[in-house]
Parts: sequence; structure tokens; C-alpha cells
Amino acid sequence: MTARPDSSGASSRHDRLQRHPTPNARNSLWRWTDAKHPLRVALNYVVIVLARISPSLHAKNWLLARIGVTVGDGVAWGLESTPDVFWPELVTVGDDAIIGYDATLLCHEFLHDEYRTGAVVVEDRAMIGAGAVVLPGVTIGADAQVAANSLVTADVPPGETVAGVPAAPTGD
Repeated sequence: MTARPDSSGASSRHDRLQRHPTPNARNSLWRWTDAKHPLRVALNYVVIVLARISPSLHAKNWLLARIGVTVGDGVAWGLESTPDVFWPELVTVGDDAIIGYDATLLCHEFLHDEYRTGAVVVEDRAMIGAGAVVLPGVTIGADAQVAANSLVTADVPPGETVAGVPAAPTGD
């Protein structure tokens, strides 16, 4: 597949998503059990709940790594932060990154006629603020910052600060 460049010349997150058609369904969420085994999702959910409420960063990182999240050294997950429950193996968080309180990293989108999956990559020393949501296929560059309560719909270049819904560069 050839990636379509966005206005900055980079490929769009949509070009990095895998599409999985779900014909003859009310919508793709009705067919979620065809996408991932229910016992795997239940196990992921239990582990994520334990990690969300654990006060220990070591325990959070250990638990999330057990379900497939790639967790770098020194990663700090805030209380109630949540990696994708269906595809945690598509989440990569680099060294010394911070995932803020109640932030969510989504690797899937259930739509009417299909569901989509895509990796979320948070590079070294990046920071995601409290309550932010990162959509599938997005990369947060090294040393980038995402403000609290932002919706990240596109890649964040290294060192950039973004804020808002959808998240956009803040400038100085």
C-alpha cells in the first residue's frame, strides 16, 4: 500500500491502519468476538484494571508487559491510564515516557462495515497529559508533549507540543 502524504508531506495515520471488513453485521462492534477471543479480552481487561489502580510504576510496567505492551525503561503510567484492551500488543512506549492520569491509547476503531487496527507508538521521553486520547496509527515523537484532555488524531513530531480537540501545535 502506498501512503498518502498529509499537508506536511508525512503519511496519514489512516494509511497505517489495517482494515478488517465485517459484512452482514449491524455494525462491527456486534462482531467483536470474531476480531479477538473473548477470554483474551477478559484477561487483558483484568490486567489493565490492576495496572490502572496500582500505585507502583514497576508493577504497572510489569503487568502491561505481560499482556504484550512494549514498555521501555523508566516509563511512568499515571493512575487510571489505559492502553488498548483489545490489542495491547500494538502499544509501544519508549524509555522515560509519561502517560498521564486517565490517558487512553487506542489501537482499534469499530465502525459500521469494518473495524480498523493500528499501532500507537509513544517515543522516548514523550509526555501525554491527563485525560488525553490517542487514536490508532498515531506516533508521538521523542520529547513531544500532548496537553491534558487532547484528542490526538495525527502524528506529533519530535519535540512538538500539541493541545486541543483535535490536537494541534501550540506554537511557543
